[in-house]
Amino acid sequence: MDDSTRLKSLSIALYAVGAIATFTIYPLMVLWPSGWTWHSGHSDYPLMIVGIYATLGVFLMRAARRPLEHLSLIWFTVWSSLVHGAIMTAQSLASPGHLGHLLGDVPALFIVAAVLALLTPRHTNVRAPAVVTGV
Repeated sequence: MDDSTRLKSLSIALYAVGAIATFTIYPLMVLWPSGWTWHSGHSDYPLMIVGIYATLGVFLMRAARRPLEHLSLIWFTVWSSLVHGAIMTAQSLASPGHLGHLLGDVPALFIVAAVLALLTPRHTNVRAPAVVTGV
């Protein structure tokens, strides 16, 4: 994949991940609690998580326009998703009531990390087109 194609693909992925984080985390928690919610009964936790991921999502969608100017945000998303997914994997395996997460939010985090890591340039001589359009 050449640099131009990689950047276009990264822009699309950033926009998609950002939109998913911004608009679908809460509905998934409501519609599929065994795969997306880590509590039962009333909890203040879900809104805090939704707020964090919605904010990250907005910034990822903004980064989609010029990904090379937002590499630290992209790599933060990659590494925090890996760490979050690893912790949730351990917690899911330790608590049989949370095994549904191994089919829900856990793989979602690993997929996000893998896609963004594979598409993000690792060398500094990649030049961005003047403006990445179509996103």
